[in-house]
Amino acid sequence: MRQYLAITKALSDEARVRALMTLADGELCVCQIIKVVALSPSTVSRHMSILQAAGLIERRKDGRWHYYRLAGRDASPTVRQALRWALKSLQDDQRIANDRRTLIRVRVRTREDLTACYAAA
Repeated sequence: MRQYLAITKALSDEARVRALMTLADGELCVCQIIKVVALSPSTVSRHMSILQAAGLIERRKDGRWHYYRLAGRDASPTVRQALRWALKSLQDDQRIANDRRTLIRVRVRTREDLTACYAAA
């Protein structure tokens, strides 16, 4: 029951769902996610913590950069089912399509360029 409630809480916010959907095509640095969802670094970090607590995403740190990806094969069946449902349900959503287009532009920027998001916060 706890996992179910954590997942539904995580998926109950548009910004969290948008952040989750940015990871559909692979791992991203938190600064890339910040640029796509256009929220402050602290807000995005909080959203990512909620998604991670629900088991929907995984995080790794490389120096000062934090990287996120969708939960892998080791995730519980409930998490895997929730991810499949979210990805399928939103595959044709216009907001998610806009975010995908933004992500294409963001992916070509360097990590150093993207860390400027912290100076603006």
